[in-house]
Amino acid sequence: MHRDLEQLKEIGWSGIILDEAQNIKNPDTRQARAARSLTADYRIALTGTPVENNVGELWSIMDFLNPGFLGNATEFRRRFLLPIQKGSDAAAQQLRKLTAPFLLRRLKTDTSVIQDLPEKMEMKVFCNLTPEQASLYKSVVEDAARSLEAAEGIKRKGVILAALTKLKQVCNHPAQFLGDESPLPGRSGKLSRLTEMVEELLSEGDRALIFTQFTGMGERLQKHLSSTFGEDVLFLHGGVPAAKRDKMVERFQNGGEGNPRLFVLSLKAGGTGLNLTAANHVFHFDRWWNPAVENQATDRAFRIGQKRKVQTHKFVCVGTLEERIEEMIERKKAVADHVIGAGEAWLTELSTAEIKQLFALRQEAVS
Repeated sequence: MHRDLEQLKEIGWSGIILDEAQNIKNPDTRQARAARSLTADYRIALTGTPVENNVGELWSIMDFLNPGFLGNATEFRRRFLLPIQKGSDAAAQQLRKLTAPFLLRRLKTDTSVIQDLPEKMEMKVFCNLTPEQASLYKSVVEDAARSLEAAEGIKRKGVILAALTKLKQVCNHPAQFLGDESPLPGRSGKLSRLTEMVEELLSEGDRALIFTQFTGMGERLQKHLSSTFGEDVLFLHGGVPAAKRDKMVERFQNGGEGNPRLFVLSLKAGGTGLNLTAANHVFHFDRWWNPAVENQATDRAFRIGQKRKVQTHKFVCVGTLEERIEEMIERKKAVADHVIGAGEAWLTELSTAEIKQLFALRQEAVS
């Protein structure tokens, strides 16, 4: 849109309809500014995730639809964004009341929308760390604790986010954290559990999507699952050209003898815009800790056209930050269901004592 803006502005539009409207969630991008600059008699925004990280994204979409209705960005931040991030239910309720008249929300669980969509079952899969993982985990925590003592402001946030990434990599697999090509079997509780579950579902004739936010881990999963089960395993990531991606989707959806039954996807590349109803299992191998983003990914399989029950498996390493953050998100869900997505940025606002408690390794972590 921003590339063709000059031509688009010359046209008197009856209406403007934005599909995948979360693409204007950042009001300062050229795309968002271009959308706001067009004139039309009416405006409609279509999106499955109006809020992915924080309610500031909702402001950007609403400001396209009804300019000025929620005030300017600074006022919105003061009245809603900051209070909601601090857990104010009153601010969340007020924002919901203001925006509700402009929202038409479709839920797949609503039988008036679709009557024959099968159920979606969601379960947590709790995994232990191996001794190797536990040793690496403790090392990362100790390094982060030392860095936190001397860090302030933006630098402190950077230390926390870097530690989060490293700890998630350790929970996934030592080889991912170390960045080497060392052997995979027997070194990760998550990988061992995934292998067991995939063996079982393949024996039942089922198909699965396996999401990870790390391209490097996706490559390792593809190689491991392919060599373990002697099957062609697909892997979609941001570097895959559109034509090749479409061919992958077609092969997976066609089913049939010899076609792939396992599809590994990076969360960013495969989380939206794909129809993969041939799968009836969805694995979240590592977590984005954002219910909106994870649900969008699950909906690649749980969508109109699905004929079987969809089972969603969310992996959590017990005794680690993964379990603690899972508990925190569950407590926040009552507020989150109003207007909030739960990204990772809010974790950087925790005190140093809270961060240390969050990162600490508990005894039950190791199998």
